[in-house]
Formats: sequence, structure tokens, C-alpha cells
Amino acid sequence: MIEKKNITGRYQGSGRGFGFFIPEDGAGRGDDSFVPPRRENGAWDGDTVEAAVEADPSQPGRSTARITKIVERGNKTVTGIIQKLNHEVWLRPDSDRLPAAIKVVGKAKVREGEKAAVAVTSYGSAKTPPLGTLKETFGPAGSRAAAVEAVLYQLDIQREFPEPVSAEASAVPQKVSAPQRKGRLDLREKTIITIDGASSKDLDDAVSLEQDDKGNWVLGVHIADVSHYVHPGAPLDLEAFHRGTSVYFADQVVPMLPVALSNGICSLNPQVDRLALSCLMTLDKTGALLDHTIAASVIRSTERMTYEDCNVLLSGGDKTLEERYARILPMLRDMAALARALEKRRKARGSLDLDSAESYIVCDDAGRPVDIVARSQGESEKLIESFMLIANETVAKHLFDLKKAAVYRVHEKPSQDKTETLKAMLSPLGYAIKEADNASLQKVLESVKGKPEAPAVNMMVLRSLMKARYDVENLGHFGLAAPFYCHFTSPIRRYPDLMVHRCLHALLEGKLGPAGEKKLAKSCEKAAVQSSQREIAAQSAERDIDKLYFAEYMLDHLGETFDAAVSGVTKFGLFAALPSGVEGLIPVESLPEDRYVYDETRMTLTGERANRVFTFGMALQVVCVAADPSTGRVDFRLPGMEDAPGRAAPAVKPLPVPGKKKPQGGRPQGKAPGKRRGSGKPAMHVPKGRRKGKKG
Repeated sequence: MIEKKNITGRYQGSGRGFGFFIPEDGAGRGDDSFVPPRRENGAWDGDTVEAAVEADPSQPGRSTARITKIVERGNKTVTGIIQKLNHEVWLRPDSDRLPAAIKVVGKAKVREGEKAAVAVTSYGSAKTPPLGTLKETFGPAGSRAAAVEAVLYQLDIQREFPEPVSAEASAVPQKVSAPQRKGRLDLREKTIITIDGASSKDLDDAVSLEQDDKGNWVLGVHIADVSHYVHPGAPLDLEAFHRGTSVYFADQVVPMLPVALSNGICSLNPQVDRLALSCLMTLDKTGALLDHTIAASVIRSTERMTYEDCNVLLSGGDKTLEERYARILPMLRDMAALARALEKRRKARGSLDLDSAESYIVCDDAGRPVDIVARSQGESEKLIESFMLIANETVAKHLFDLKKAAVYRVHEKPSQDKTETLKAMLSPLGYAIKEADNASLQKVLESVKGKPEAPAVNMMVLRSLMKARYDVENLGHFGLAAPFYCHFTSPIRRYPDLMVHRCLHALLEGKLGPAGEKKLAKSCEKAAVQSSQREIAAQSAERDIDKLYFAEYMLDHLGETFDAAVSGVTKFGLFAALPSGVEGLIPVESLPEDRYVYDETRMTLTGERANRVFTFGMALQVVCVAADPSTGRVDFRLPGMEDAPGRAAPAVKPLPVPGKKKPQGGRPQGKAPGKRRGSGKPAMHVPKGRRKGKKG
């Protein structure tokens, strides 16, 4: 049997003795290999490793791997719960894919049951336990607050700014001076408005609309010129680069920039001068782009509008509001008409119209979740989205045509593996596609609108898409069917936008020589990699923390029945999602008594005797039977099955005896477990939108 040597990839542990090797150049799950017990060679879940892979003669089409080298450790710090045994301190990791316990060495003044983080100093062996030193404590392990702080710590998301960063931010003047206005396009007399959520304080984009002498539209998208205040290599810049993005969850934000900038001088507040980069686009009545100008500008926002008020104004439902905003109402109506034209053009070229609502967690004054509201887009939200999208496309093409350095937002077409999976999942519902191209996918989405299976099909298509990321090479944006795309519109909260602004300033000022351009290109490369990584961390934090709030909210709704849809199918049960976004597990043991067969490709659980089939996306009712705010776990049951067995409540396992070998789990019977890249839940292909509803 011939082995392939030194294939690099990632090890994914299971917590049951076996694991999986995921090659870094793999096209999908079909390229993953099963790692039997005792062949992980000390690797932990998340480690970058090298492995020898060979075909598995017992299972055609499958392969097994033996980890030969650990290239880089993925768990340099670990969070968990403190336990004490015989005057020794141990950390029980939160992740059940990691070793059972880590011995805490050195001085560690902690209490039993505290949530804590340790830095791993030794990864142990068959005879010795892993070792670590205490880095941080977060409070009692059973609290949601401690769990939130542990998530942020684990993902290196820091609430506080280092002192040099805060000092630099505090020193930034909070007014625009005359010398700063010099050489900029003066747009202060133009009618320019911001439209944001009512609670938003970091207003980084404003819009304007007027007609030229030919009757064409001149759309202005004016973005806060953060790059004027954040200079390359300065403490503010280094910290913003490290953070990469702001992180939003529940009623809180961990900003990329200190509030002196994000809510102060960089926020396009009304009736004050602000520095901006303006993209002025000339469009005909159909929304076709005829010409554009990009300029460093100074603006003075006329009105600070909210989505809520704009939606009322555009529906004509409030005479008092119409009188209050009589000056801008005609422009607002024209904006809505132009936005509809732009949306029509996007759909015509194949932009995917995915119905993926977000949830908004409403908290009381003490920060406790009291409601979960499904956020839907109104006309003003769609208006801003359309304007931000066309500005991003215009700036991307501008930089590409001039062959200058840039950071693009790229989204590649679905892989063959994902396409085949989508075909198999759509087939039982009566939908067929030959290829997962824009036209085919949009045709399916259009044909399913208004039908009971619409949520399921939307989830299936969403799950089939690749993940958007940042790159210095323009690869286009599949989901938007845009040949050129970048992020230009949110430099307060995203570092790639800040880099795009620097690229534009370099063009406008024309002062960079060959050496300067080479340095800027190198900075773009670093920013693309770092920002992609920090975006993933931010999304993970937002998702994990939202689950904690969801679970706390569901504590007040135990025993209640809810409409839901199956959002994930695994060997061990079903994940069901409520319209609010709350998701919980229905263990396979609690389903109507039967022997259930799991189909990984079609994502179904089928009872062999009663032939009852549970499919991805199917509608059902569920009863909430348990919720744990410290873990984010929510447990559901089918109505009438509330007392059915399921996973036992989390229990504190006995600590391992040092030097005693941990029992290894045997290889599962039959085929190797199929779902190992998560729970089978849909993965967003674009980053979670700004909590103000903007997707640009």
C-alpha cells in the first residue's frame, strides 16, 4: 500500500479517540481522511500537521491518515473550568475535542468552578498530562457574563485599548480645521444625509442625489476619511490591523477604533464639518453607470436619518414626519426609485437574492436578553445597501483599471464537491440544477418563493456557497455576480476599507514612487490575510456569544412550543432553528422510537421501521426543555416527547490520574462519521452584516 508523504493540513479531533485529517488543498469533505485512535501522534484539534495518507481497503473511496508531524499548534491558550484535586489545580477545557484536563502549574490563585484561561506550556504525552499557566479568570463558570469574556479571550478580541492607542486617539482634534480642508472638494453646501439604525453612533457613510443638466442621476456616496487620522505604523494603525474589524453582539460592540474616532471626529454627525472620500457616480434612469469621480472631500451632513423614519416617510404614513423632513423628502423618494433600478440590474446579471434574515437581541438596562426580534429589510435599508454596493463596485473597478494596489472582496464559485451535495439535497424536493452558476441558483430561488419549502431551499443554497474573503487579486464576487468588488464603505469598522482608502489617496496625491507603490502593495497583501482571519474570529465570536444570549432568553420559555425548521442533520440528532434564530438540538434518542439511518449527502435521518424521514429544512414544532446560558446549549423535543431521553446534562467528569493513559475510543462501526466540519448547519458566504443593517 503506497503512502503519500508529508501532506500538510489540519487535524480535527473528535474527543472520542479518533479524528480527521483535512488537507489544506482539499476540495471538500471527500478529500478528508479518517485518523484512527493512537495515530494522531499527539496532535490536538485545530493543529496544523503533516500526515501520511493511504486508501482504506475496507471502505472504497475512503482514506485513513497517520499524523507524522505537528507543524503548528492551534491551541496556545485554552479556556475551561477550574477544578482542584489533592491540592493540584486543573483546567477542564470547554471544548470536548481537547484533552480531558490540563494541569495548571505555577502560582494560580483561583477558585473551584471558575471560568479561566491557561497558556499551554506542554502538550503532554501518553504518560504525562498537558501543562499550562494561568493567564486570566472570568468569574463563576455558570454565568453568561463569564462565558462571553472567555469567548472573546479565546479569539483574541480585546475590549480595552492599549494606553499608547488611547493616548493617540485622545490627542486627535475633534474639529476639522481650515488647513485640513485645503485642497479638498468642498461639498458642505450639498444636501447630504446619513441613514442608520436609531442607536448607531459610528456614522461612517452618507449619501446624496441630484440630477445633472442632462437629466442623469449623480449619486454621491461619502465615506468618513479615517485614513486621514490613522497613519501607517502608528499605534492606532497597528491596533486596528490587529483587530481587523469591529465585533457586534447583543447590545454591545468591541470597536476596531477608539470611540474618540469611531463616534467622534470620524463619525459623519449632522451639521458639523467632516473629512470624507466621496465617490460621485453618474447613472442613467436604469441605474447604468456612465461616469464617476473619486475625490477627497469635506462634507457637512444635513440630516441624521434613521431607517425607521425613512421607511415611514417612503410609505407616506406620517404627515408630521413629512412636514419635518419636507426639504429632503423629494430626494429620498428619488433615492428609493434609483435603488430599485440598481437592484433590478443586479438581479438581471445574476446576483443571488437569498432570503437570510438576521436576529436582533433586545436587552434590558441590566444587559439581560428580554426579546429576540427577526430583522427584516425595509425600503430604506435596501436603498443604503444598493448605494453601498454600487460604490464598492465602482471603486474596485477604478483601482483595477489603473492597475494599482488594492484589497478586493472576493467570493469564488461553489466547488464541485459543494455543487454535487446541493444537487443531491435539492433533488428530493423536485428541484434540479446542472451547474451551480448564478443563473441556475437564482432560478431555483425565484421558483421557490412563497412555497412551504422556501426556507429549506434558501438554507441549502446558502450552505453550498463558498466563503467570501479578502485578496489582492481581483477574483470577482460570485454571490453578487460582480466582476469587480471591494469594501470601501466602512473604514471605521473594517481594516480592508481603511487600506482601500489609503490606495485611493495614493492615487489622488500621486506622490508614491516605485518604492512607495511596492510598499503599499505589500501592506495590502498583509491586510488581506490578517483581515480574512480576524473576520472569521469576529464571526465566530458573534455566533458563539449570540448563542449564550439565546440560551439565557430561552430559560424564561421552558415548556413552550415553537414553530421551527430543521437547520442541521447529524448522526446524533437534529438541529432545529426558530424564526428568531434560536437553535437547539433534538437528540436522536428522543425521536420516535426507531432505528435511524443517517444520509450524509442528502442530510436526512430515516427510521427503518416507520420510514419517517427528517430532512434538512423541514418544518416542525418543538418544545424547549432545557437551556444553559454558560454554554449556549438549548435542547428541544418534539411535542409529546418532552420526557424522552437525550444527552445527559453536562456533568463534571472525574479528573484523569496523572500518568495514567486515557482510554481510547474505537473506530465507529460502518463508515467513518461524515459530518466533521461542524454541526451540519448552514454557513454564511458573506460576513454577517453590520448591526445597523448594512451589507456594503
